[in-house]
Amino acid sequence: MTTPRTEHLVLPGVLTAGQAAATVAGLLAAQREDGAIPWFRGHHLDPWDHVETAMALDAAGEHEAAERAYLWLAAHQNDDGSWYAAYADGDPHAVTDRGRESNFVAYIAVGVWHHYLSTGDDTFLDRMWPTVHAAIEWVLRLQQPGGQIGWRREDDGTGTADALLTGSSSIHHALRCALAVAEQREEAQPDWELAAGTLRHAIRRHPERFLDKSRYSMDWYYPVLGGALTGAEAKARLEEGWERFVVPGLGVRCVVPNPWVTGGESAELALTLWATGESDRALEVLQSLRHLREPTSGLYWTGYVYEDDAIWPRELTTWTAGALLLAVAAIGGHDATCAVFGGERLPSGLEADCCA
Repeated sequence: MTTPRTEHLVLPGVLTAGQAAATVAGLLAAQREDGAIPWFRGHHLDPWDHVETAMALDAAGEHEAAERAYLWLAAHQNDDGSWYAAYADGDPHAVTDRGRESNFVAYIAVGVWHHYLSTGDDTFLDRMWPTVHAAIEWVLRLQQPGGQIGWRREDDGTGTADALLTGSSSIHHALRCALAVAEQREEAQPDWELAAGTLRHAIRRHPERFLDKSRYSMDWYYPVLGGALTGAEAKARLEEGWERFVVPGLGVRCVVPNPWVTGGESAELALTLWATGESDRALEVLQSLRHLREPTSGLYWTGYVYEDDAIWPRELTTWTAGALLLAVAAIGGHDATCAVFGGERLPSGLEADCCA
């Protein structure tokens, strides 16, 4: 018998009630007492995947655990509003990558808004507002005149003008969630609205402004998942790349032409398909990931090299399970997850289709 906390995580051919509970328990076991969620125990933490897993915990009704994850970020935010790209498991002061990546920093806005919609906790939103505000301001200092956002700043302060389509698409989503937080608190942010519009225009109309990573499946679906492409444009993009990236019965390639399917990308594609009204195809993609499930822990292997019939790498990553739970929660009608990834209720920023 399912409980109200997990009934939306039961999906035929993907998760039974018992399997859903085991996966959630696996994520909770990986989280440290201070709230940090590493890729797996003994590996590093990065801020983006930490947030994705926290959202999965909220989707499972584990709100206290999710809140601890966000408070960890608030406690470890750099003075300039950023976070480092990677922290050693068990020692937040042991930084393994001192660069700061713009999409990693921005993503807290998505998680904070998701947590608020999951809990209705105004006190939490007030507490996290300075953290979100500082993070978004840091990210927008890397926005280029063409709207795209430089993907990284080094520890010495050196930034790059090079932009990644996947990262900028994720930031577009984060900006919309940040605007939702600001709107809820009646804190107008016109600069953020303009930034979101110019970024969306760059993603939709100027692929030349981004580094060419078209071999990677994330560059294929993220403009849709991040909400920059919608409607007919979104559906056309997904159809265009389907044969290149989707391996029937196994999942989604991480990068063409490598014979390697990955659970995280597959689950995110399922979430993207759901957001475009393709729930049946989303279900098929999620069902194809059963071969990645490790039954003892309830977690999922990162990937599978199908030409060699080999699990690789031998890692049960929290973010892979987190992405799958979020996709299942969306299909299952979890309101907060639907609102955050469906996009209809998110502010869009200022339209910028007239820009050069």
